[in-house]
Amino acid sequence: MVYDYIIIGTGVAGLNAARLIPKDKKVLMLCKKAPWECNTFYAQGGVATAVDKTDIEPHINDTLVAGVHHNNIEAVRKLSENSRAGIDDLIEAGLQFDKNAKGELAFTKEAAHSRSRILHADGDATGRMIHMFLLQVCPHTIQTDAVVCDLLIEDGVCYGVQYFTDETTQKVAYAHQTIIASGGIGSIYKYHTNSTAIAGEVQGICIEKGLELNDMEMMQFHPTVFKGTSYARKPLLSEALRGEGACIVDDDDKRFLFEYHKDGELAPRDVVSRAIFDYNKKTNKPIFLSFKEFDKTYFKQRFPNIYANFKDLGYDLPFERVPISPAFHYAMGGIAIDTNAKVKGVKNLYAVGEAACSGLHGANRLASNSLLEGIVYSKIAVEESLKHPFEIVCENYTKPIKNYIRNQTIDKEIKNNLRKIMWKSASISRNQNDLKTALIQIDTFLKEDVGRLLFLRLLTAKSILTSAIKRTSSLGAHYIKEN
Repeated sequence: MVYDYIIIGTGVAGLNAARLIPKDKKVLMLCKKAPWECNTFYAQGGVATAVDKTDIEPHINDTLVAGVHHNNIEAVRKLSENSRAGIDDLIEAGLQFDKNAKGELAFTKEAAHSRSRILHADGDATGRMIHMFLLQVCPHTIQTDAVVCDLLIEDGVCYGVQYFTDETTQKVAYAHQTIIASGGIGSIYKYHTNSTAIAGEVQGICIEKGLELNDMEMMQFHPTVFKGTSYARKPLLSEALRGEGACIVDDDDKRFLFEYHKDGELAPRDVVSRAIFDYNKKTNKPIFLSFKEFDKTYFKQRFPNIYANFKDLGYDLPFERVPISPAFHYAMGGIAIDTNAKVKGVKNLYAVGEAACSGLHGANRLASNSLLEGIVYSKIAVEESLKHPFEIVCENYTKPIKNYIRNQTIDKEIKNNLRKIMWKSASISRNQNDLKTALIQIDTFLKEDVGRLLFLRLLTAKSILTSAIKRTSSLGAHYIKEN
């Protein structure tokens, strides 16, 4: 059977693409674990949009300033100009965003935005509400526990994918058009906010196929994650908290961020993360997020899920401070696409969401532009694919289908070492010696007889390190410290 579309991933980008593909098309959606094991489901923050036509230029400017003008201006403009239409399309389809007392959309403000333009759903569960809505309206087949291990590419055409359905079983599916929406690389790092399903394997496949990755050194670290758990995936404390008055303090209740940036808590994420990292290193003082400016009734209404989650962890918010630390959060870099979401060098392959890189986010993503990117660029990808239909001929794919070994016994130890190495060398503050040492270690791991999935992770990690070494001066989230 040949599908019209294969979509890899079931986060906001993949599910919105599925919603927009005509129902008479044969579509196969491949989901690595369960559908809710994706970053969209965990996204507490909101979705940005230009409020109206007069806000397009300010939204573009805010995105460029946050991205240190490393952005692709065409990609930024396309995002902003299509933002409100994308949001309105979801509302018309039945998605409900939070409203104010007048019954109007309730726009809020977050760090590095020049005005209130962030929409929320169920307070601090925007990603989850968008995700659940898109799952409910998805008209196509979702194959769970489908771990993609290869793309069938020959002579600039993608014929489909190969994927594991369990530890040993592998299947091949063919499609006229393929959309990659597999997310970022979080599990490559020791501490992160991502779903554990997000590990950068598809980026590794693209490297193997000779496809271009862009801006892989540009990794964003969220400044405010809860420090008090032993798990790699850390509970997030939304950017919206600081946007509405939460303060970052030391154990003496000192707001030290103004020593690093005039905007204090509302400075761009890379600045806030580095400030916390640097201040902690200099003073050895623990860092906290304080909510003392909040009224309890308002806090429970505005942030119901954060309130409930931290109550379960033993905190009475907003009266108690919460210990925080930065952790890996988002990959600005990814699979190189043009502004129509087409993967460069392949006729019928698209990439959307965090897996992709159009240059939209530049050197640092503006808060709440990620859900928006998934909404806008999935729509662009589907429209482009319908405008330029392509049909494969399966017989033209002549390469052998390999039988991969999913995991090896040595993988677990190497995987843990990889995460430690990436956190030490390619995180908030970097230096050339650490990066080069890490690259040597990764190359050594690549010579081992590792399983297919770890091999792909290692290729992606190598790409991050190689890109970081090439950029010898600091830019945005890529901060080089002298050796």
